[in-house]
Amino acid sequence: MTTFGLLVLVVVAALVFDFINGFHDTANAIATVVSTGVMRTRTAVIMAAVLNIVGAFMGTAVASTIGKDLVDPAHVTQQLVLAALLSAISWNLITWWFGIPSSSSHALVGGLIGAGISALGVGAIKAEGVEKVVTALVVSPILGFVVSFFLMVAMYWVVRRSRPTKINRLFKRLQIFSAGFMALSHGSNDAQKTMGVITMALVSYQGTYDPAAKFPVPTWVVLACALAMGLGTASGGWRIIKTMGSKIFKLRPIHGFCAETGAATLLQLASHFGLPVSTTHVITSAIMGAGATTRLSAVSWGVTQRILVAWVLTIPVCIALGTGFYEVFGYIGLLPA
Repeated sequence: MTTFGLLVLVVVAALVFDFINGFHDTANAIATVVSTGVMRTRTAVIMAAVLNIVGAFMGTAVASTIGKDLVDPAHVTQQLVLAALLSAISWNLITWWFGIPSSSSHALVGGLIGAGISALGVGAIKAEGVEKVVTALVVSPILGFVVSFFLMVAMYWVVRRSRPTKINRLFKRLQIFSAGFMALSHGSNDAQKTMGVITMALVSYQGTYDPAAKFPVPTWVVLACALAMGLGTASGGWRIIKTMGSKIFKLRPIHGFCAETGAATLLQLASHFGLPVSTTHVITSAIMGAGATTRLSAVSWGVTQRILVAWVLTIPVCIALGTGFYEVFGYIGLLPA
């Protein structure tokens, strides 16, 4: 296969990953607003799809981190990027099938590290960049839980003298805005990860990487990634919506508002600082935080344990998958001589 043919294959695989990321992560934005009865599922999905597209145009700092801070772009090959994408796609489909809200971000990072080690050796992996990304991935869910918990406590204090019917009516209105904020924030962080991968492949193809220059993300890449994620979101990830919306904690509008607002705020901050965090982990932990203010037993810790296992396994499994796919490329003659 020609180098250009490989580039086309990588771009297609990246957009497929973005599409799957969209329907896999639809629940991030709308599970709470659907489960509380504030919006119909189809309406919520369409809103999330549109705002995901808008969010994708809000910057490229995360794309730069993914594209140049994990693996040395000067030595990246199309085969390496393709192996990373296939590992992330595989894991996303497995976890979607079982209705487990795992992280597309973890999957992509693991795939890049695994394929990078297999292709270039451990020395090509940028330890500082990996440490920055992994730290953000680990710390962000903890912050999601804490921020949502204390936001919920503050809301309880504000409405402590109000009637339950009045509280529900107020937060049903507010939750429409918080769900939109969450969808916008999801697009601003997650779509950029695919932009970074495609740009990495383009830089490899053109051989134009300059470490001193700003990481260039072409406009057509931003548009393509925005549309792919938006279309994926519009297709809906019903299995995971059910898990996040009702199996972790029985949400009411006030819980949904606090979980979405806390998670979306953290995602906006992460996107601003170029940190590719897991939107899935942040909103899931935020739901746990909101639920824990009622009582700890109100959270379905059995379901939560299954989710946590997937979280822990994602990066090592995808490192193995990335390595495996790259080795398979060698057996089928897809690697350069």
